[in-house]
Amino acid sequence: MTIDDGYAIQNAWLRIELNRGAQLVGHKIGLTSRAMQLAMNIDEPDYGYLLDDMLFSNGCELEASHYCDPKIEVELAFIIGDRIEGTDVTVEQVLDATEVVVPAIELIDARSYRKHPRTGLTRTVTDTISDNAADAGIVMGDSRESPEDLDLPWVAAVCERNGTIEESGVAAAVLGHPARGVAWLAKRYAPHGVALEPGQIVLSGSFTRPVDCRAGDHFRVDYRDLGMIEFSFT
Repeated sequence: MTIDDGYAIQNAWLRIELNRGAQLVGHKIGLTSRAMQLAMNIDEPDYGYLLDDMLFSNGCELEASHYCDPKIEVELAFIIGDRIEGTDVTVEQVLDATEVVVPAIELIDARSYRKHPRTGLTRTVTDTISDNAADAGIVMGDSRESPEDLDLPWVAAVCERNGTIEESGVAAAVLGHPARGVAWLAKRYAPHGVALEPGQIVLSGSFTRPVDCRAGDHFRVDYRDLGMIEFSFT
């Protein structure tokens, strides 16, 4: 398989979901850190889609049994205000076209083994891209801020699981600026005639490592001035 094969499979899954009545509400960007790219043997981020049934609100309870290998990542979501398209989109254009920035947690999951118990084969980037870049959902925070009111690279968060700090980070870990991931996605879509449309949510990439989720876990993610996101797994 090639990376293009992986995206072809992802697009086939998307068509199936849309035919079943799901609505496309946005996109996710993954593998934005250099360390994760090296681990997956890739030299650029990857991307996937967000559907309406993948959106969860602050304070939600999620059922761990609904997922194969659930984890969370700490991110920022960009709500698009004006259409973004083209092969030369800049960070400044993304900021001008963004309506608001929202703290958000990405729920990631995978339907393939990290290491297959029989063959010993390890999961590769083509596996995860085929599986919607491992995106299983998003928990949206309550804060809605204009990007011009934030020093976006220095937005920080601390992630607690059951009262213990598991991860912390700043948004600059996403390609130096979280809007750079959104610009990359617009440029990646451009040759296919796809744009980032008004009202869509774009998850810009994680600035923490993934944190495992188990039944009984309670998460509290503090974004300081952008508020708190809390949710549980049952």
